[in-house]
Amino acid sequence: MAEPLATEPPAPAPPRPPETEAPADRRSGPLAVALRAFRRDRVGMIALGVVCLFVVLALAAPWLTALYGKNPTEHYGQNRPGLLSPEGLPVLPNGGMSAEHWFGIEPGLGRDVLAQLLYGIRTSLLIALASTAVIAVIGVVVGVTVGYLSGAVDRAFTFVCNVTLAFPTLLLLLALGPVIRTRFVGPAENEPAWMQFTVLILVFSAFGWVPLAMVLRTAVRSLREREFVEAARAAGAGRRHIVLRELLPNVWAPVLVHITLAVPAIVTTEAALSFLGVGIDEPIPDWGRMISRGSEVFYDDPTYMFFPGVTILVFVLAFNLLGDAVRDALDPRAGR
Repeated sequence: MAEPLATEPPAPAPPRPPETEAPADRRSGPLAVALRAFRRDRVGMIALGVVCLFVVLALAAPWLTALYGKNPTEHYGQNRPGLLSPEGLPVLPNGGMSAEHWFGIEPGLGRDVLAQLLYGIRTSLLIALASTAVIAVIGVVVGVTVGYLSGAVDRAFTFVCNVTLAFPTLLLLLALGPVIRTRFVGPAENEPAWMQFTVLILVFSAFGWVPLAMVLRTAVRSLREREFVEAARAAGAGRRHIVLRELLPNVWAPVLVHITLAVPAIVTTEAALSFLGVGIDEPIPDWGRMISRGSEVFYDDPTYMFFPGVTILVFVLAFNLLGDAVRDALDPRAGR
């Protein structure tokens, strides 16, 4: 009887390659999750593109108007005969739109509408972004500090907020403009541009920080008893370390949402003030003043009111949609 053939031992399995770290797009950090959620929001991405377009137009306004061959302060209709009628209205139809003046000319002075719109973006963005930056700094510092300290500081903060919210901001701005002019500017002098911008930014900031500070105060009060804060206290961390390193990084989401929603609110308020005659004065281009002038000649030249009105509508709508998209991305439960 034949002996069975000896079999070779099975070959060892090839070593498994070491596991690699997950790629960056699969990380599950809160910022990465929010970014992925924001990218999936088509409306938010379109709104971000429109906002970026406005920012680029504001930054490039001097170069664009130089290429266009116009500036926002020259009175083309008065300097060149045949552009305005004796009544001050554009001679050409549609507000004087032509190959030379793409969006027409302003009734009365005859300034180029497109150049005014481009520089009006700079005016609105400068006031809105500067005011929002000051509001964010004050609101974050006050809100986080008060929320952590509580006690008598919290009661004083509540009183100050109630007093501040009782002031009618628009009426205060209406009354403050003439006071500033009579106090710091002579009767025969024009208010300098830096003073106009500074007054608006300071007043917007003085009343705009309260809502953000109140939101952050509530958020910090719910965070200060969490385990990670208690662990920091047990480790001997001081108040400054807890506020800056433990609490502040956990409240950036409402700050971002507030910033994106505060910018369009300030833009519309500033335009309303200029419409009423107490915002930005001549010759600085401003959307609100363009709409005010357009309302006076609307039946004879509706295009001069149409262009700044549509520009403000698109600008504010884009920022509001961007704010909604940022809020939904940072807190998905808010959209349910």
